[in-house]
Amino acid sequence: MIPKLTTLLTLTVAVFSGFSQPNTEWPYYGNDAGGSRYSTLEQINDRNAVQVKSAWTFHTGELETYKGTDAETKAAFEATPIMIDGKLYFSTATDRVFALDAKTGREIWTYDPKINLDEDFSEITSRGVAAWPASSSSSKNSAQLIFIGTIDGRLIAIDARTGKPSPGFGVDGQVDLKKGYGKNVSVTSPPAVINNIVIVGSSLGDNTRSDETHGTVRAFDVHTGKPVWTWDPIPRDPTDPAYSTWETEKSHATGAANVWTILSTDPANNLVFVPTSSPSPDYYGGERPGQNLYGNAVVALNATTGKHVWHFQVVHHDLWDYDIAAQPLLTEVPVNGKNIPAVIVGTKMGHVFVLDRLSGKPLFTVEERAVPPSDMPGEKAWATQPFPLKPAPLGLQSIKADDAWGISEDDKAIAAARIAKYRNKGNFTPPSLQGSLMTPGNVGGIHWGGMCYDKKNHKLITNINRLAAIITLVSKDNKVVPNNSDEQLLRVETAPQHGTPFSLRRDYLFRVTDQGQFMMQSKPPWGTLLAIDMTSGDKQWEVPLGYMMDIKKYPEAKNWGSINFGGAITTAGNLIIVAATLDAHLRFFNTATGQLIHEIQLPAGALATPMTYAIDGKQYVIIAAGGHGKVHTRMGDSLMAFALP
Repeated sequence: MIPKLTTLLTLTVAVFSGFSQPNTEWPYYGNDAGGSRYSTLEQINDRNAVQVKSAWTFHTGELETYKGTDAETKAAFEATPIMIDGKLYFSTATDRVFALDAKTGREIWTYDPKINLDEDFSEITSRGVAAWPASSSSSKNSAQLIFIGTIDGRLIAIDARTGKPSPGFGVDGQVDLKKGYGKNVSVTSPPAVINNIVIVGSSLGDNTRSDETHGTVRAFDVHTGKPVWTWDPIPRDPTDPAYSTWETEKSHATGAANVWTILSTDPANNLVFVPTSSPSPDYYGGERPGQNLYGNAVVALNATTGKHVWHFQVVHHDLWDYDIAAQPLLTEVPVNGKNIPAVIVGTKMGHVFVLDRLSGKPLFTVEERAVPPSDMPGEKAWATQPFPLKPAPLGLQSIKADDAWGISEDDKAIAAARIAKYRNKGNFTPPSLQGSLMTPGNVGGIHWGGMCYDKKNHKLITNINRLAAIITLVSKDNKVVPNNSDEQLLRVETAPQHGTPFSLRRDYLFRVTDQGQFMMQSKPPWGTLLAIDMTSGDKQWEVPLGYMMDIKKYPEAKNWGSINFGGAITTAGNLIIVAATLDAHLRFFNTATGQLIHEIQLPAGALATPMTYAIDGKQYVIIAAGGHGKVHTRMGDSLMAFALP
């Protein structure tokens, strides 16, 4: 009896410890303004996470909204809600905004901006909303305004109490972001709010033309919607020190280098951290010779004026679509026994740059290394690229014929022959007429799901993809033949790159068999979760994340990992919580060891980042399970809450 009683008491303590914790919010997309995605909650922890069950489910009705439109194949429910003063606020793929009771999931209000889904959108998604003021715990007030940037190019301020547009903001509660910038402006990520300013970037088609829309970052007054400042990542002023890094007059007419992912803010230092993308077009730079500052860089701006403070470029003269897709992560990193305010920049290349937050100088050594030259007419690839020594590069850094993979020997031989036919010089192999293998591909490495940081133990956690891209440039004298098979998991894309001599074809190192089976052609794992000890910069552990193939037919597929989109969070309960994979599970891992503790089957793909909060002494974990049309997961419309019994 005594051993059983001891076990029961231990279990009881594990389950009910922490129930007296006060309400704990999640007021920003990444919990704090710097996107650490760390929660101090530990009611759900590594000892009891296996008991987590569904608490409530809210259905958005999005599938009805999608019917008869491109959203049926393009929409992705990628939102991470925010929670302030007992209310959840989130957006759907079609920019409908909901306010829910965070305890019960009961709808309080909904706002529909009535997006015209008959327009030709490249992306139909919204990753979330922002609030002003951001946190009731600090201001003792509820959120007053909820901001959303829409896929049809509007910035809308919603009264958080009523769900109606705020009449004093812009015109009838909204600002037209296309005005003066063109019809291509779209917004897919939440705005950033700092002090009384709301800041928004844009999503642009960066492989369509060389003179794409300007990727200008814009700040507005939260009350009136009046412009406060603008900042263009491509310098147009000859007095700007970066102007000369665009070497010809034509290069200054280049567009994009826009900020489509999440910005970070540092209110204490009045800084905004801007992660820029590739100038247009992203796979041919012959029309924009030079280093191309401030493209592919994290740039610190003064939040009040929008003036440049410092920058760090992660790719010179980008030819690989290596946008900074992850939110810059602000935290403190231990260096020589001192905690230094830092910004951590995760990249598609699998490079992690750790920079001093106030100066932009690397806290770990970064060296410039020679990379392969381009053989394309009119192109001059930059001779070197920055490589961090620590943390060491992550993910698929090279591939050779021996890395070919398949279920059978015939499959493996097909993969080996495919690898051998392309130009393949390792990191930063430039695009070519022959076709070039790019490792990592443009989906990562570290993708938009980004990173999280265990502040208690100084661990950086991220999930990554391990998928090579195949980039082929085709002379405009030839025809680019689309290959958009409905069975393919990731689209094979063709793009015109107007204003250049070459069109683009983008493919990936996988194939679809005659039986419709999706098959990777490089060795697993294809998606992993890993932790880096930031006291040393060394990787601590790495484990496969999810699966893609039928585990009844291939039981070993549980160890092969999955392509993933969406990020992880970490908590003081020694937990990492992540969905993101194609198998539609929510998973709980031990932060210290990487051991999988618990997994929950979801009704649809959950290619989003979860969040957590406590209300009335109970901790909840929230995940959007609505699927992703472009990667062919099961579609749905659920926002799901999980908790201990």
